[in-house]
Amino acid sequence: MKGASKAPRKKKEALQQKSKEKKTEAQKEKPKKQPRKRPVATKKTLEKPSKKILLPEVNIGTIGHIAHGKTTIVHRLTGKKTQAHSEEIKRGLTIRLGYADFTVKKCLKCGKYAVKEKCECGGDTEDVRRISFVDAPGHETLMATMLTGAATMDGAILVIAANESCPQPQTKEHLTALEISGIKNIIIVQNKIDLISQERAIESYNEIKNFVKGTIAENAPIIPVSAQYGANIDVLLEKIETIIPTPKRNLELEPIFLIARSFDINKPGTNAMDIHGGVVGGILKQGKLNVGEKIEIHPGRKIERENREEWLPIPTKLTSMTIGGISVEKLVPGGSAGIGTELDPSIPKSDSLVGQVVGITGKMPPVWKKLTLEVNLLKRVVGSKEETDVQPLKTNEVMMINAWTARSVGTITSAQGNKIEIVLKLPVCISKGERIVLSRRIGQKWRLVGYGVIV
Repeated sequence: MKGASKAPRKKKEALQQKSKEKKTEAQKEKPKKQPRKRPVATKKTLEKPSKKILLPEVNIGTIGHIAHGKTTIVHRLTGKKTQAHSEEIKRGLTIRLGYADFTVKKCLKCGKYAVKEKCECGGDTEDVRRISFVDAPGHETLMATMLTGAATMDGAILVIAANESCPQPQTKEHLTALEISGIKNIIIVQNKIDLISQERAIESYNEIKNFVKGTIAENAPIIPVSAQYGANIDVLLEKIETIIPTPKRNLELEPIFLIARSFDINKPGTNAMDIHGGVVGGILKQGKLNVGEKIEIHPGRKIERENREEWLPIPTKLTSMTIGGISVEKLVPGGSAGIGTELDPSIPKSDSLVGQVVGITGKMPPVWKKLTLEVNLLKRVVGSKEETDVQPLKTNEVMMINAWTARSVGTITSAQGNKIEIVLKLPVCISKGERIVLSRRIGQKWRLVGYGVIV
């Protein structure tokens, strides 16, 4: 009996072994999956009559108070959720700058603007323009991050929730930031109209009109929108096309690329031969860059020699460039872009190069450790419920500054009239004549108090 019971078991084991051998052979024969390659915008591909490749040509920011629907509007237009980091998903709010691209389309049948291939009327659409979005956080503790994003914007959408009174603290602070940064092309979105009555919608509209009176956004259009349901999105797109045009770019100037993010794209366990150099993202402010060019990053890295601190430029080479998910050989100003380099991946890891500037060796803006500024102060401190008058700046006062995408802290060494001298803890790379945003410590938070022009 014992021998009889062993026979079926041996037969079963033999069948299992045979099945394993067949599976192994099939796996050997199966071709390896090739990695997906990004489309490349070369002269040949752009000349193909089938489909024109559009690259982002303007950067638009979404700004406003926390939970007013900025990220929802970006998702409605682009299909992308910019809250990608684990902490953002967990807490349900934007912490870092979010980025997304989309193409504005126009219906060939009814003439309305859309974001899909087919219009609501059933007609086909044609591509008009590709746009990059910069989604700024609305929390009061993240104002410095918003100011970093403002340095990359060509225009802005100020989102105001109609189910709350206007203005909320960061609605006012963000609009002030736009004014200080010199951003004039603004659209106001009166969001969440699906949650209110017609009477409240009219009341909210009047609140917004009173709020923007006398500001840079006094004549900005106010578009009632439900981002959740997509109501009036076609009207918003129409205003984007008319109010925020593509700026004229000067390609003859020396290139200046502002870094707003930096990272290591290699996954843990990557083979040493397959490691890619560090990547930086941001916008090209002026000029043009080409793959293969030698570049420098300023202020660079800090070293100490004989108890003295020095900042040395980081030289490297451009190995790749992408904009709007398209690989390009030449980069011109437009939307948000990423550039690959030969840098050791540990150098740009975890946004460690944010605020620095990329350019051509010997043709970079100056690096400043000490700034002389002509100051323009606000009349009132904005951003908190209790507004107070802005007091004059004083010697030995500590300030936070934003210079392009960089932020630093400095101590005022001289304050005479509207001119101050400030020594920075971290140097900044920025051109003479540019605006420096000034924030003062009030209570436990940094509050906007004005700006200074480098002289």
